[in-house]
Amino acid sequence: MTIRLSLLCAAAGPAVREARFGHGLLDERGMQEARTVAGALPEASLRYRAPSARCEQTTKAVGIPAAVEPALRDCDFGRWSGRKLEDVAATDPEGISAWMTDPDATPHGGESMSSLLLRVGIWMDSLPEDSGRVLAVVEPAVVRAAAVHALNAPPAALWRVDVPPLSLLTLTGRAGRWNLRLSVVCPLPGAPSPGLSP
Repeated sequence: MTIRLSLLCAAAGPAVREARFGHGLLDERGMQEARTVAGALPEASLRYRAPSARCEQTTKAVGIPAAVEPALRDCDFGRWSGRKLEDVAATDPEGISAWMTDPDATPHGGESMSSLLLRVGIWMDSLPEDSGRVLAVVEPAVVRAAAVHALNAPPAALWRVDVPPLSLLTLTGRAGRWNLRLSVVCPLPGAPSPGLSP
């Protein structure tokens, strides 16, 4: 059976808007934005969320019960947590450079990008074959890691995946083999039906 895994990036709060390391909490604006996507989410037989408060708030705002999955937690940014990216870049430019060029680097004393990729990939590949449709609310780093894992891309590709708040990545897989799945939002007149060749 093919698994359809949809990863919803959590809504944005002040920390995201200020480009701070870590997840922070949602404000009323973030909660309202999350409520607007509630009816557009795919059905799922299994629902998970990262342990962060932001992911918990997002699942509540969209109205889905979800089990906490520790493997889907955000990257541990160590001593950079809560700090603005621009401030860290000003005080630790070598650390930022190492972090963005070496996937094994941990200049912040937290988790490396390689560790994040491994953790997310193991979770994806351990989903039971009969999982069916799975929905998870996660942080942007986890969405990036899932995309890189699905494509079997090099770790540096993490920095080439843009993940806006409340964006949805859908992957289909079986036996550890994953594909990105794009959805037709509004087919053009005269276009073939989704899934059919022209």
